Amino acid sequence: MSGDTIINLSQNALLMVLVISAPMLGLGLIVGLLVSIFQATTSIQEQTLAFIPKIIAVFISILIFGPWMLTMMVDYMVRIFINLPNYIG
Repeated sequence: MSGDTIINLSQNALLMVLVISAPMLGLGLIVGLLVSIFQATTSIQEQTLAFIPKIIAVFISILIFGPWMLTMMVDYMVRIFINLPNYIG
């Protein structure tokens, strides 16, 4: 296995991680921003108010995007296993 192949596999794996985690991170970011704006306008500085909605938003995004994320991961692993003889040889 050449160095270029390893670098290419690593890049593809990192890209897959970013694509799969993007819906959860994006929704958590949006909810965090909305909660921060709400806290700033109402002068409420409760720590759990910022934490709990983000957890709920990430959980809901896993429920919504879970099948898509699982399909992406399975397809990626199938491509890895199909091309395994090409990587080794």
